[in-house]
Amino acid sequence: MNHAPRRRSILLATAAATAAAASPAVASATGRSAHRPDGPLVIGHRGAAGWRPEHTAAAYTFGVRAGADWIEPDLVPTKDHVLVVRHENEISGTTDVAGHPEFAGRRTTKTVDGRAVTGWFTEDFTLAELKTLRAVERLPLVRNRNTVFDGRQEIMTFQEVVDLARALSKEHGRRIAVFPETKHPTYFRSIGLPLEPELIRVIRRNRLGPRECVVQSFEPSSLHQVAAARLGLPLWQALGTSGGPYGHAVTYQEMMTPAGLREIARYADWIGPDKSSLVPPLTLLADAHAAGLKVGAYTFRAENQYLPAQYRRGSVPTEFGDAFAEYAFHYAQGVDAVVTDFPDIAASARDTP
Repeated sequence: MNHAPRRRSILLATAAATAAAASPAVASATGRSAHRPDGPLVIGHRGAAGWRPEHTAAAYTFGVRAGADWIEPDLVPTKDHVLVVRHENEISGTTDVAGHPEFAGRRTTKTVDGRAVTGWFTEDFTLAELKTLRAVERLPLVRNRNTVFDGRQEIMTFQEVVDLARALSKEHGRRIAVFPETKHPTYFRSIGLPLEPELIRVIRRNRLGPRECVVQSFEPSSLHQVAAARLGLPLWQALGTSGGPYGHAVTYQEMMTPAGLREIARYADWIGPDKSSLVPPLTLLADAHAAGLKVGAYTFRAENQYLPAQYRRGSVPTEFGDAFAEYAFHYAQGVDAVVTDFPDIAASARDTP
């Protein structure tokens, strides 16, 4: 088994962290990178999910030290309507809730965005109760090295992520933006726990400006609510590869046409498509730029199983492939940002001639 790519990435993480700590530059959330003025932004997907359990203080801190310009918290509410950061409101795969007998009776099945889901849900817990849980690696069979950190980090609130981003900005002498995503906003409105009012309150309370916060969602209605608050923040319309935003009479494919992009440009500044939607002969990147939109591609990972066939190395799905080559391809195409589980590799690929 070839471990060389993994060792190389670990070394890159250390080098990138050192470089980040030394950088005096300040980044703009609506502009270009703090590291190279002409380079795309590196967005730490859930922090640095390739190296630490996602959405934890350790993941966000590692991501920034490794070179991330923005950090991404996915937002879901608690029973007492506090925004916390989890990939999903169902938390059996990202916390140790199943090992807490006091919460055994809260395991249930719900229909979220038309899909039946069984487990434990943040909206059934108060913040105080969620704080008794600890985060675990969501993909233990893929990233078993991350399981050593299981049980060491608590669930964060969005406010705590904002505070951490500001502390990291001060530590590294460059502005780190938060990049919150509203998760299942239609569902949460339907159960009386709308995300947008509390998100807007946190943004206003912290006086977050356009260099400190960019709001994203797959659901246009959520972004319209944020836009109506006139916060002056950039908005990012995320785009799937099939179907359409839940509760909306439009498909993602329709949204990615020139006419659809012009409509998005009326309320948003960015689109966030899957990276596969940007590979020629597809013209989405050029069409979006023509509509005045910036483009941030998701989600870049280093493991073979997440890479296009031409960048895979060896036959082990969980081993690292040639992630550098994939970044080089998309950087050359002209993307404005990359959303990545491995910000160290993304930053190194961008910053190394």
